[in-house]
Amino acid sequence: MSPPTPTTAAAVVAALQPGMRVFVPGVSGESLAFAAALRAHPDACAGVQFVGVHFPGINHTDYLGLHPDARQRAYFMAPSLRPGLVDGRAELVPLDYPGIFRDLSEQDDIDLLIAQVTPPDAQGRCSLGPCCDFHPAVWARARRRVAHVNPSLPRTRSRFEVRFDAFNAVFEHAETPLVFDGGAPDEAMLRHGRRVAALIRDGDTLEFGVGKLQAAILASLTDHRDLKVWSGMVSAPVLGLLDAGSMDRRDGSVQVGAALGDAAFYERVGRDPAFLFRPVSDTHDVRRIAAIDRFCAVNSAVEVDLFGQVNADSIRGKLVAGVGGLTAFVAGALLSPGGRAIIALPAATDDGRYSRIVAKLSTGFTALPRHTADYVVTEHGVAALRGLSLQARARALIDIAAPAFRDSLAQQWAEMIQNL
Repeated sequence: MSPPTPTTAAAVVAALQPGMRVFVPGVSGESLAFAAALRAHPDACAGVQFVGVHFPGINHTDYLGLHPDARQRAYFMAPSLRPGLVDGRAELVPLDYPGIFRDLSEQDDIDLLIAQVTPPDAQGRCSLGPCCDFHPAVWARARRRVAHVNPSLPRTRSRFEVRFDAFNAVFEHAETPLVFDGGAPDEAMLRHGRRVAALIRDGDTLEFGVGKLQAAILASLTDHRDLKVWSGMVSAPVLGLLDAGSMDRRDGSVQVGAALGDAAFYERVGRDPAFLFRPVSDTHDVRRIAAIDRFCAVNSAVEVDLFGQVNADSIRGKLVAGVGGLTAFVAGALLSPGGRAIIALPAATDDGRYSRIVAKLSTGFTALPRHTADYVVTEHGVAALRGLSLQARARALIDIAAPAFRDSLAQQWAEMIQNL
């Protein structure tokens, strides 16, 4: 194969044509240089459809906002997407992670794939750095592949690497990959984290998300030993477990699809053999997860109702995200020998006005049905729901609700049970 043609991000953007479909990676795989070139030349985006998995609060490029005729195929709701849903420029596809990977792998008309990669090694191989999630789904079918060679990207250990000569064109731009700061947990969250940590045992394999509550949970696990991680994403708080000696000492004890953090975290991810990156087809494969003994899935939610049903992506009827990897990890955990599925959430909203333990989900968006209920943890306690009757399940959830809402929830349940 011939080497890729040198180019610039601006030239790649200038070559866009109406009707083209462009795969643009999300999370830490996003090429910030390509996004900047799009913003600098918005007219080139007319009639172009951008396809990718972008997270609200993590990825901030407004592809629809680049041009009035720009289009987008997305899998997570974001504020920038709403106008396009109204005027038909946006497609929001309601799938979980395995479904998204399958959907992308079936797209036969991806005209251009953008991939942020390291410079090639002596064997001509490039690493995707801290993000290996969805690239493999699109790689074989993309008609044209353009590499953003980023010398600042860490060379990571991965189950998916690409050859430099498999790209059609390449531009080089050094910059820190997308930076993410999940924030520091307060004392209330740390207490909440300790309740969750009490359900985790030495030797467990963990899945968890990113954010303050997840950081609090990890901070409460430093006395544990022989832990392993199999997850969609990790961020800097996982280093606390590694540095405390809480992790299994073998290479590849942290197997993930993407890492999110700052330059120092990315540097550590590149040199620490504990990190191994896998595509979503591995990390979110329910069969693989189920085969892991004592797999413990720890996830957050917006609210849980008294049947144990979980709403993970809407607030008072308004869709704000997507279910992501939640469904696959919970399904796998429930099939894993000794596995557990934990939903951890505050008992009430930050302002105290609304309970997050509710009588019945009324939003129309259900991420987890009642038959998947296992453990629910708030700062007020743990509801172990597995094997409980409807009545016992409701009582357990009312007991961990914020005290101000317990009487109301009990009254609503008494009325609901009469009409089941």
